Amino acid sequence: MGLWEVGLIALGLSMDAFAVSLCRGIHMKKVPLKAAAITALFFGVFQAAMPVLGWLLGSQFERYITGIDHWIAFGLLALIGAKMIFEAMQKENCEVEEKADLNIKILFLLAVATSIDALAVGITFTFLNVAILPAILTIGAVTFILSFAGVYIGNRCGIKLKAKAEITGGAVLILIGIKILLEHLEILF
Repeated sequence: MGLWEVGLIALGLSMDAFAVSLCRGIHMKKVPLKAAAITALFFGVFQAAMPVLGWLLGSQFERYITGIDHWIAFGLLALIGAKMIFEAMQKENCEVEEKADLNIKILFLLAVATSIDALAVGITFTFLNVAILPAILTIGAVTFILSFAGVYIGNRCGIKLKAKAEITGGAVLILIGIKILLEHLEILF
């Protein structure tokens, strides 16, 4: 898997964090640089750390499932993508407190919640022999940038972009899963 594909995965994974950042921005009268930076840092760090945990977990089981690893990678990416699309289609408001201050506990919980999918992607990285350091740096950087921008965009544009971001992210993950499966089945070269 090349850096281009890792970048697309990073984009897909970061859509949850982007959507939550949009919600945080919606609830701020004025967006201080510090608030946007700390929000983005939490999401970026957790989004980068979770694939490492998944990669470590996957490496423990790699030798047992080498023959079906492409099916596992496809299944995990397709499930994560479908979950993102399904959740985006549910009519719900932002799940962020009305007063979007820098409550560290809430930022921690939001960062963990938005990065669980990255744990599963980290497992697929093991099976696909992805170089983990460039992958996590890419995922962390993309998430940081999109989360930082999300706070400001949410403050200006509101909730309109939340569902579209999650649907796009889910579709990207599903398409990458299909590509991985087709390459391993030698249908796509």
